[in-house]
Amino acid sequence: MALLTVDKLSVHFGEKEMPFRAVDRISYQVDEGQVLGIVGESGSGKSVSSLAIMGLIDFPGRVMADNLEFDGRHLLTISEKERRELVGSDVAMIFQDPMTSLNPCYTVGFQIMEALKVHQGGNRKTRLQRTIDLLLLVGIPDPASRLDVYPHQLSGGMSQRVMIAMAIACRPKLLIADEPTTALDVTIQAQIIELLLELQQQENMALVLITHDLALVAEAAHHIIVMYAGQVVESGKAADIFRAPRHPYTQALLRALPEFAGNKSRLESLPGVVPGKYDRPDGCLLNPRCPYATQVCRTEEPALRTVGSRQVKCHTPLDDQGRPGHE
Repeated sequence: MALLTVDKLSVHFGEKEMPFRAVDRISYQVDEGQVLGIVGESGSGKSVSSLAIMGLIDFPGRVMADNLEFDGRHLLTISEKERRELVGSDVAMIFQDPMTSLNPCYTVGFQIMEALKVHQGGNRKTRLQRTIDLLLLVGIPDPASRLDVYPHQLSGGMSQRVMIAMAIACRPKLLIADEPTTALDVTIQAQIIELLLELQQQENMALVLITHDLALVAEAAHHIIVMYAGQVVESGKAADIFRAPRHPYTQALLRALPEFAGNKSRLESLPGVVPGKYDRPDGCLLNPRCPYATQVCRTEEPALRTVGSRQVKCHTPLDDQGRPGHE
């Protein structure tokens, strides 16, 4: 059953006559207990789309969608009171940098207890015990002694564990993790991802894992969405995408991973960068960087179409051998 339905979600900034389309008509759904990976390089719209779901896009940003629904509630039409009750309770988000997300003026114990007080109430003793239990659950040793420490007294990994504890405090149905390992070293990254997956299974919550690293979601996600320049360019089951990507951009992301380099001495990369507001090309947005681009790619925007069990936004999707022309 769909817990979150996103249908043609767009987020625009700037003038209405010539907006910057940070997110451009993306659609997907997240089922109960599902792990969804959203992948793409910086500037692809991953984080902005999730901020829109959380109601955190302020003016001059504009959020539009044919349907944006969480657990039967229409997120674009609910009142501010309903949104405050929803966000942090039924749906929660972990942000990229815990050091800028945690309030430096308050202890970590106070911040977790405050989240519990706002959404669940109860007496102080109950909230205190729940806070200790949460810190223990996310792998912080001797949690009672950490209640009175401030964020700057914790390492990056410990700070992220505190953020996770705050996010799951009210047992959300959906947890959005936006680049949760960006500022951490490789060893700690693996520990944080393992922790998130353990908690997802224990609580049977849906998890949206946002990252620029395909390898990070290789074994974690059931379903993967690949975004480029605000658009979904490929979506499908994780195993299918890793076995044989259908979009050239997905293929490029995979070829940039050491695990897929084979005997090559150098990793492959796409030239250029994600187009900005004033340099968006005609046709397919990837065409200036795509090694397979043809004339039609330079003049006509491809439709998102079904190719087997996947959705692919490409005029000539790749075949199982990675060559263009799959139908």
